[in-house]
Amino acid sequence: MNIVAGELSDRQFRKVSDIIYRECGIVLKSGKEALVRARLVKRLRALKMGDFSEYMKYLQGEQKRDELGLLVDVMTTNKTSFFREMAHFDFLGETILPKLTAGRLRFWSAACSSGEEPYSLAMFLLDRMRGLGSRDVKILATDISPTILEKARNATYEEGVLQGLPAAFLRKYFVKVGNVNPPTYQVSSDVKKMVRIARLNLLHPWPMKGSFNLIFCRNVMIYFDKRTQQGLINRFWEILEPGGYLFVGHSEGMSGIKHKFRYVQPATYVK
Repeated sequence: MNIVAGELSDRQFRKVSDIIYRECGIVLKSGKEALVRARLVKRLRALKMGDFSEYMKYLQGEQKRDELGLLVDVMTTNKTSFFREMAHFDFLGETILPKLTAGRLRFWSAACSSGEEPYSLAMFLLDRMRGLGSRDVKILATDISPTILEKARNATYEEGVLQGLPAAFLRKYFVKVGNVNPPTYQVSSDVKKMVRIARLNLLHPWPMKGSFNLIFCRNVMIYFDKRTQQGLINRFWEILEPGGYLFVGHSEGMSGIKHKFRYVQPATYVK
């Protein structure tokens, strides 16, 4: 079927916005109509539907639960890169790692997207932490999108994605995949085995039992309203060990949010 789609009405935009907010806390503000329309068209194509009215009815049918997950998936933004916001890694290496002497260490990459952040962290720990092999060190990597998590599990990246990665890291922690064009590399098994990937909606109950030494939740809360941000920050506080660190995106900060964290440097807080 050819996709006709037509215009997305104000009512339909508000309905989709309400669903996305309810399901995952993301606020789709006025002005995002063109973006929402373009992403909805992907679902119309997948379902072989001709217009948005048909899709809105579909959202109310028996298949509602499964489709809501796919709708959230197509609406989420997954922009990331290896060693993004390098200042955080510099601080980690210079200030945090020397103090992490316990045998058991836990890190969390919340909203890990396609895996660049947790794999960057794993490579950094392998490179900078002495005696890592004799310690129990794990990185939890979570995201709401099943599609993007599959990319993270594959841990395979085209050469262009690896721009800016230190040459030594490319040699030590990646394996070239066959003879494909463009050149493609897969994260090595030593790096992959440090990372546990799981689907998690940050708004839902968290199944993790233990506490974390460090949480990366960067460039995520910018999509939430203050109430959702407030609740999330409080939950991060509860699940961090005393002295644990929270990294947020440099474009976010936590101004206007009541919290118990101590500010350390831009986008860096300690419990």
